[in-house]
Amino acid sequence: MPLRELAFDVTPDTLPVDAAEFIREAEDRIDRFQSECRVPAFVPCDYRAAFGVLRTLSDGALTRGRRFCEWGSGFGVVVGLAALLDFDACGIEIEELLVAEARKLAEDFGLPVEFVQGSFVPPGAEDRVHASGTYSWLTTEGDYAYDDLDLEVRDLDVVFAYPWPDEEVVVCDLFDRYAGVGAILATYHGSGEFRLKRKVSARKRRRG
Repeated sequence: MPLRELAFDVTPDTLPVDAAEFIREAEDRIDRFQSECRVPAFVPCDYRAAFGVLRTLSDGALTRGRRFCEWGSGFGVVVGLAALLDFDACGIEIEELLVAEARKLAEDFGLPVEFVQGSFVPPGAEDRVHASGTYSWLTTEGDYAYDDLDLEVRDLDVVFAYPWPDEEVVVCDLFDRYAGVGAILATYHGSGEFRLKRKVSARKRRRG
């Protein structure tokens, strides 16, 4: 697999005012949303820690460019934080209610981001996903998301995901197969654990 784990350091620092206000409002809205209309597959990320990781990536030393996408963007908080750090940010989310909330949050803060409803699984990758196992929440339905964004996975410089444990292998496999060389996959695994992987080479074509 042409993915290389990256070592990285996140220096603890005070959140900028705009990021702190955005996270505080987002968490308030998430609390209200979950008390009124729970989406079982939605589990919020550690947004303050995520901002530290994104800030490390935003200095450009690790990344090849500014195009950012979150796979399974939920309330759109990580996408919004990426935009605050001057990434060209978008998110893909299968749950219509979450897409609506993410759009409203971004609009209220004037963030130049885009959210589309659909699956982050690229068109043509359905068989790869199903061959890898069964999943609690991952779906291949709605694979028009990249058309709506007018993007392909290989266009993305940073992909962020918070996969369920049964999705971790297939998320890495999809990134490995479809991302461009030099792109980075950032994943959150709970309890403050983040991992970074870079695609360092293209897959070799098989003969036959």
